[in-house]
Amino acid sequence: MSTVIRGGLILTLGAVLGVSLGVGHHVWADSPDSVELPYEELRTFTDVLDRIKRDYVEEVDDKSLLEDAIRGMLSGLDPHSTYLDEDAFRDLQAGTSGEFGGLGIEVGLEDGFIKVIAPIDDTPAQRAGVQQGDLIIRLDDTPVKGLSLNEAIQLMRGKPETEIVLTIVREGEDKPLQISVVRDVIQVKSVRSRLLEPGFGYLRITQFQSKTALNLNQAISDLREQNDGPLKGLILDLRNNPGGVLNAAVEISDAFLDEGLVVYTEGRGDGSQQNFRATPGDVMQGAPLVVLVNGGSASASEIVAGALQDHRRAIVMGEQTFGKGSVQTILPLMNGTAVKLTTARYYTPSGRSIQAAGIVPDIELESLQLAQSDAPGLNFLKEADLPDHLSNGDEDNGLEIDIDAAADDGDTLSLARSDYQLYEALNLLKGLNLLQNRTPPTQEG
Repeated sequence: MSTVIRGGLILTLGAVLGVSLGVGHHVWADSPDSVELPYEELRTFTDVLDRIKRDYVEEVDDKSLLEDAIRGMLSGLDPHSTYLDEDAFRDLQAGTSGEFGGLGIEVGLEDGFIKVIAPIDDTPAQRAGVQQGDLIIRLDDTPVKGLSLNEAIQLMRGKPETEIVLTIVREGEDKPLQISVVRDVIQVKSVRSRLLEPGFGYLRITQFQSKTALNLNQAISDLREQNDGPLKGLILDLRNNPGGVLNAAVEISDAFLDEGLVVYTEGRGDGSQQNFRATPGDVMQGAPLVVLVNGGSASASEIVAGALQDHRRAIVMGEQTFGKGSVQTILPLMNGTAVKLTTARYYTPSGRSIQAAGIVPDIELESLQLAQSDAPGLNFLKEADLPDHLSNGDEDNGLEIDIDAAADDGDTLSLARSDYQLYEALNLLKGLNLLQNRTPPTQEG
């Protein structure tokens, strides 16, 4: 999702539990030129309003009626166009600071229920066990069916240290789960890094914030210092990253690109066509890059993955991404409220629309868990076990290879068991590094 604010801040926001976050390029827009109004339909609307005011069984105030009418009109457009009351508008404006109150999940609507797009790292929801793809069907004792997304979010918000019970339907589970989550002030650390092996770095972005690019450059500098020299390759982990600030997504892409288009938008209105381009300089100096994504990678994450994939700067690995590629424009109203309206779509440099399609990885790899069997391994017959087998010629030279010792890499096995996708990404990165540094054969003649 993307929202635009003319004369102000550009961000990418979605509906994050207890915040705004996710996918959008928000633009505060001035009032557009006047358009021809459908007077006949407006007469019907005022007639219905009059009938409700005169004949409904209970008295309803004008503000509630008109706000509900606006919400209904916007909800009929798409899941991301919505009416923002005073509180929701204030939350949106403050939503990119990296600190907010709530549970710490990015959510959307699906078939009338709240769907978890992604839990944010180190937040109450993630620690409680909420997972990407969960459907929330009840909030405490309140059924979600029939609620708008904003109404559901308001129920999930609350004071820090208060508890809410989420009733969740999860694929693979026979019955709904009840997960208790204690609300907290969410402080999101957007960049984390570590050295996986000498020469090979790992960098995870949990959310795109205004300082994420600065933090990324510092993290890579720290990795170089830990490595005592340049990195041979880097894994950029965007799994379960629901998005964030559009400018940050462009800056992160730019960090690994020397030139070219990063992302562009297209829509009907003036100003809805925008191009974002890279500037010279690659922070990894051409070293191999693997980007990890999954179904919880949305919006800004998809912009980065799509740009690096289209420019053949990185191998994208994992699962197809969420497919949030629309731009929302924030239209402030005179009474402190606003309308968030979808005004454009995102496109990757090659012209692919992210919307409802997502990014298809170069190497598709499901999220698997590697289990260690307690059963004794099968002793397969090898050439060396055959009687009178032919030697390889190295025994006489005193060369011995302890295959079992070479394969017994505790750190590697631990990584494979804890995060199989990351384990495979590291193997791929090593292969890319070998391929990149292979000396071409010399020609004689």
